[in-house]
Amino acid sequence: MGKHAVSFEGSVTTTGRSEAVRLEKAFFRAHPEFRQKARVRAQAIGEGHVLVSVAEPMISTSEEVDPVVSAYLSFLEADMVAHPERLSPFSSADLATARELVRDVVVADDEALPDDVTF
Repeated sequence: MGKHAVSFEGSVTTTGRSEAVRLEKAFFRAHPEFRQKARVRAQAIGEGHVLVSVAEPMISTSEEVDPVVSAYLSFLEADMVAHPERLSPFSSADLATARELVRDVVVADDEALPDDVTF
């Protein structure tokens, strides 16, 4: 299992006048980007679920990063590393189907997507 798929235990506690989430030290050894005093952001993504990310950008970028998509891509990466036997190349039939699906689609490299397009 990759380091992204491991879960860690913790508890909610009080520190000074704030509430805090306390996690076992193994989490911080596995994820040094969450070093002491790192600024973090917590986003509630569902009832009983929160996504915690480092608030400082690891890499300078002008593009907005979707934390849920980033977490999902990290999960996929860890799964591919842990289970490479699940990966297979596209077959010629897969490629033929893909070509058929986009046969009449015309695009330009510099074309901007409309604002109402979502992924």
